[in-house]
Amino acid sequence: QVQLVESGGGLVQAGGSLRLSCVGSGTIFRISTMGWYRQAPGKQRELVASISSGGSTNYVDSVKGRFTISRDNVKNTVYLQMNSLKPEDTAVYYCNAVVVGFRSDWGQGTQVTVSS
Repeated sequence: QVQLVESGGGLVQAGGSLRLSCVGSGTIFRISTMGWYRQAPGKQRELVASISSGGSTNYVDSVKGRFTISRDNVKNTVYLQMNSLKPEDTAVYYCNAVVVGFRSDWGQGTQVTVSS
């Protein structure tokens, strides 16, 4: 099973930027459509961005134009560039495969806190 390690979170003021990284391993990681998810306190985990093995991307409406997902299949890494951050972006961010059958155990995630 693929182990996923997220990093790059932190505390930032509204309007600021962060770049998250997710390092995985194995063939499944390289061929899977990968996603960044987030879970805010008291809310369900939601998929905010996804990227196919070929580089096609999708975003939830609330982050379109502000977040950019990318991947480096040589480094087995998926990135999430987050710009113009808002307090409502505060959450723990996780990466994982989008297809449930390819999904690994959830990692620790990385905390993103945006102050107003």
